Amino acid sequence: MATGKNIRTYFNGTWHDGNAPIMRAADHGAWLGSSVFDGARYVNGLTPDLEPHCARVNRSAEALMLTPSVSVEEMMAITHEGLAAYDKGSAVYIRPMYWGIDGDETAIIPQGETGFALCLEEIPMAPETASATLTRTRFRRPVQEDAVVNAKAGCLYPNNARMLAEARRKGFSNALVADAMGNVAETATANVFMARDGEVFTPIANGTFLAGITRARHMSNMRAEGMVVHETVLTFEDFDTADEVFLSGNMNKVTPVSAFDDRQYQIGPITRKVREMYWDWANSEK
Repeated sequence: MATGKNIRTYFNGTWHDGNAPIMRAADHGAWLGSSVFDGARYVNGLTPDLEPHCARVNRSAEALMLTPSVSVEEMMAITHEGLAAYDKGSAVYIRPMYWGIDGDETAIIPQGETGFALCLEEIPMAPETASATLTRTRFRRPVQEDAVVNAKAGCLYPNNARMLAEARRKGFSNALVADAMGNVAETATANVFMARDGEVFTPIANGTFLAGITRARHMSNMRAEGMVVHETVLTFEDFDTADEVFLSGNMNKVTPVSAFDDRQYQIGPITRKVREMYWDWANSEK
C-alpha cells in the first residue's frame, strides 16, 4: 500500500523506481503472514536512530523464525545509497522488511530462504499544530504467549486496525489501548506519554507492546535535561487527570493529544520541549 509518493524499492540487489512487486503467491509471507518491517525517517538530511531501526528489523525477523540476510551495516549503506536520489529537504519514510519464502514439511514453520526489500517513500512530517484525539477501545494488546509482540510484525496490524476503526467510528483519531490486565499499554499506532505536575509518565514495557526506539530517545533526552520520567503502571483514570498527553512514534516523532474521550488537553510546555529536544539531539548527531 502506497501512502506517499516518489517511491524507490531496493530488491534483489538493485534499486527500482516505484512500488515494485516483491512477493510471490506461494511465498510463506504471502499466505501465512511471516513478514516483519521497521520504519525510520529521513528529514532535512538527517536519519535519526537509523542504526537501531535496522537492528530491530533483524531482531523482528528472528522472532518470527526468519533468518535475517542483511547486516545492519549493509542495510544502512543501502538506505543511504537510495536516499541520494532525494532532495535534502524531502521527508522520507524508510522501511526495511523481511518475509518468509519457504516453509518446513508442514508449511507452517518458515525456514530456508528469506526475502528482503527496502522501500523509500516520500511522506511529509505532520505540522507541529497537528494533534490526536483518543478514546477507549474494546480491543486489547495481546501477550507474548499469544502473539509475536516482541516483533514489528505485519500479522499484528489487523488488531491495530480494529482499534483504529472503532475509534474513528466514535469520532476520534486514535485509540488508547489496554493490555491484558486492563492497564494502559499504548495507542493503536504509537507509544504514549502523559505529564502531571511537571513530571512525565509512560506505561512500563511489560511484553505486550514494542517499547519504541523514539520512545527511548525521548526518555533519554528528558532525563539528560533533568526531567523526571516514570515508567510505571498507568490506568485510564491517570489519563483523565493528566495535564498533557503526547504520542511518540517514528512517523512524526511527537504528536500532541488534544482530547481523551471527554477530557480536553492543551498542547503544553512539556510536549513542546520534548519535540524541541528531539530535533536538537538529531542535529547534534549529524
